[in-house]
Amino acid sequence: MKDLHKIYTVFKKDFPAINAAHEELGEKIHKESGPLPEKLRWLIKIAISGASKHHLALETHIRKARAAGATEADIKHALLLLIQTVGFPTFMEAYQVFKNLK
Repeated sequence: MKDLHKIYTVFKKDFPAINAAHEELGEKIHKESGPLPEKLRWLIKIAISGASKHHLALETHIRKARAAGATEADIKHALLLLIQTVGFPTFMEAYQVFKNLK
């Protein structure tokens, strides 16, 4: 997949060995560590990145969730779950990222 953010391309060029290790760990965790289906894994990552206010990660996770078959309703539901746990303002920040990607 093409890099979604220029800074990640820069990171890969500046730190190739660290990037390779990071990618390997990510693959191992994401694909080999448990039974959750891909779409659900990306929806969980949407909630995590939204709650953590990691907007670049949130953009990536939304795009990857869509590629894995998540519907707009699935993504909205994952984001709405933020309200009761981390608050309405954090939800609104994440929702704005989602709306800006359309």
